[in-house]
Amino acid sequence: MSSPSLPDIGIPSLAVRPPAARLGVAVVSQLVDVIVTGVLAPGDLLPPEVPLTNQFGVSRTVIRESVKRLEEKGLVTVSQGRGTTVNPSSEWNLLDPVVLGAMIEHDDSLGILDELSAVRAGLETSMAGDAARQADSQAVGELRDSLQRMRDTIDDPAAFRQADIDFHALVMRISGSRLASSIARTLFHRALESSRYHGRDPEHAFELTLDEHTAVLDAIAAADPTAAEDAMKAHIEGSWQRRRLPVRGRDADA
Repeated sequence: MSSPSLPDIGIPSLAVRPPAARLGVAVVSQLVDVIVTGVLAPGDLLPPEVPLTNQFGVSRTVIRESVKRLEEKGLVTVSQGRGTTVNPSSEWNLLDPVVLGAMIEHDDSLGILDELSAVRAGLETSMAGDAARQADSQAVGELRDSLQRMRDTIDDPAAFRQADIDFHALVMRISGSRLASSIARTLFHRALESSRYHGRDPEHAFELTLDEHTAVLDAIAAADPTAAEDAMKAHIEGSWQRRRLPVRGRDADA
């Protein structure tokens, strides 16, 4: 497939130029957006270096480094003599912060956030069960203190949300599952950057959240892995469904 012209792929010029050290970051971000939104589809060729340098107003070195970053993220494949080909989404590194952030930002259907919430629920469900197996009296005491901070800040939305995040982080730490914890945190932190993920707070949202966290704590304190898993799964899935904004067309009749 031949390379599309620059006007066709809609890459905006860098009207406000960042500092030199950040030029490559800006170029990568815009090229990621072009690929994630499907303006450049799988199998399409990225425009050659010279047109890209003219479009962005940067050096060929910056373009080469930017394309290298895209390749590291799994978005493109660079082939000698053929050019740079856009890869299918199955090859993208979806845990890369820039890729995941762009997918969330441009996903009007909320499908990627649905997937993210399901994966997060799976990971944290497993870790809640591990926490119930691992927790000693000190760990349970730390969880009780964390839950109390949620109770104490229920009238302060920002403080309550931070206490909520801290509670989940503590459960993950107690579980001892370092890899699962790292993946869950990556997903969660990227999601928090999106207003779509925050959605809407239904009536008594914080009270419901507090009740659900209490169920998680009670199960861990009782050393009941199955109950801990069930409570965490119900909390994460239920919380997302309560916050989730309706999608025009798909959810109109729901």
